[in-house]
Amino acid sequence: MTGTTTAAARSRAAVGGANRWVVLVVLCVSLLLVALDATVLHVAVPSVTEDLNPSGVQLLWIVDAYPLVCAALLILFGTLGDRIGRRRVLLLGYGLFAAASAVAAFAGSPMVLIGARALLGIGGAMIMPATLSILRAVFPDRRERAVAIGVWTAVAAVGAAVGPVLGGFLVEHFWWGSVFLINLPLLAVILPLGRLVLPESRGSTDGPWDVLGALMAAAGVLGLVFGVKRLGAGEGPLGPTTLVPLCVGAALLVLFVRRQRRRANPLIDMRMFARPTFSVSIGCIVLAMLALVGLELIAVQYLQLVLGLSPLETGLRLLPLTFAAMAAGATGSLTLRRIGPRRMVSWGFALTAAAVLLLVMMGQHDRPGLLTAAFVLLGFGVQSTLFGAYESMLSEAPADQAGGAAAIGETSYQLGAGMGIALLGSVMNASYAPALASVKGVRTSDSTAASQSLGEAYQVADRLGGPAGDSLRSAARHAYVHGLHVTLLVSAALLLLGALAALRLPRIMECPAPGTGLAEAAASGTPGPAVSSTAPTASTAPTAPAAPGAAVREPAGAIPEQRAQERYVPDLRKAAPPEGEKQPASSSPGRRPALVPRGPSG
Repeated sequence: MTGTTTAAARSRAAVGGANRWVVLVVLCVSLLLVALDATVLHVAVPSVTEDLNPSGVQLLWIVDAYPLVCAALLILFGTLGDRIGRRRVLLLGYGLFAAASAVAAFAGSPMVLIGARALLGIGGAMIMPATLSILRAVFPDRRERAVAIGVWTAVAAVGAAVGPVLGGFLVEHFWWGSVFLINLPLLAVILPLGRLVLPESRGSTDGPWDVLGALMAAAGVLGLVFGVKRLGAGEGPLGPTTLVPLCVGAALLVLFVRRQRRRANPLIDMRMFARPTFSVSIGCIVLAMLALVGLELIAVQYLQLVLGLSPLETGLRLLPLTFAAMAAGATGSLTLRRIGPRRMVSWGFALTAAAVLLLVMMGQHDRPGLLTAAFVLLGFGVQSTLFGAYESMLSEAPADQAGGAAAIGETSYQLGAGMGIALLGSVMNASYAPALASVKGVRTSDSTAASQSLGEAYQVADRLGGPAGDSLRSAARHAYVHGLHVTLLVSAALLLLGALAALRLPRIMECPAPGTGLAEAAASGTPGPAVSSTAPTASTAPTAPAAPGAAVREPAGAIPEQRAQERYVPDLRKAAPPEGEKQPASSSPGRRPALVPRGPSG
């Protein structure tokens, strides 16, 4: 009882006072750690290769172990947090992330580094959905939650962009292990701070946790993500290392969905996907990441290999995209209230498509002004889309399913990123390779090697030298720019498809009237002013008249559309005296009666 009381008091303190903004800082730093580790190692790969001498397969797993394991376990730990407590899972994730970072920094062999990266992925999977579900609980008011989600998404953009720059600085001045050690000072601060300020929240605890279902979901997502990554690496769709993981992963996820539909207490309520707002928001996240990540990868190669910029200059050219994304996140709450989710997400897609079409004007010569303008539009548009989609998804999900909903959103983010690299990379290769099939003065074997990538073409051209090398280099540059233009057009078409899909989102941002206690009821899962998400529903328990001034309990899993349609009428229970008694004279003649929620009319 003491532990429950303490948790409830901590939750009330976090929700009711300025302490919730301290909670937001802790959550954002947590997300920053995960976002940094997703990209910080990329620039350290040459140093790792020189020091540990891994094989090609080992090097691939050093890079991919973290995102693969993290994506696979998001649903498992997101739903586990709903069951045993999101704060508990988050703090355990901190500890595991710190230990894995220390092991990775001083790894003496490729296998130790791969294992440490896998442990980092487990820690990241514990942290990512917990940050978003705790944010949902701590900010029950949708207006404040929109501000918090704006800050959260901006931090994610900053972490992904700063990772390579910070990694390059650390590798240049220290050694490759320092890219992992930077996690430790941050964790040394947020771990004790998180124990003090983070509120505990959980969803429904009815029935046993579906261990088999969680493992099925993890294995299914792992198979899909691995197969998509193999496609992105250039392997054919019918190859065994691509086709088998894709088929097994898809089959396991189908079985997982069927299992969840049959269970009385599922890990994830599949009825959420029947709600247009939730399912469309997930689709928009996938499409936005599909376009963004593939384009970023191709843009980096274009800046370095076609325009000849150094890695530092490339990072500086991409900064306008990051700053625009930060601005979109910071102003997202105001934009959402003014124009609503439908127009925010749809216009974000349209703005991103315009930026992509603007990039089609880029050729083999540098045009800094055009590039900067396009990157600003791209960053602002994509971030607006992601902000509106995440906010709509999280607000649509029932409070007791917040962890599962956050995990679904993060999994769709990871899948969209992998699909973007695979799809747009395939389009790029299909447009680039044919142009190098017959270059004058170049042997067929050299042309075949050059058609693998622009970097490979430059190496072959340097080896050939003379007029043949110059011809191959020029042909490769022309082919790459042509492939870039085709890829941009395909990306623009996908973005416009997303803009059309976003038209199914709500037209306005619907917020419950302040002071009703409904939003607080949906978010907490603890006693007190916040309403338990495990309260009995109207169909399973009789509803007793509420005492005057008491908070109204909301059924678990209540549909947000129902809350949005509630009307607020005078509480006649306060005005009408018990039978046989006279109504006392009002001490405040001008005072309005209290307001209580009432279901939709008719």
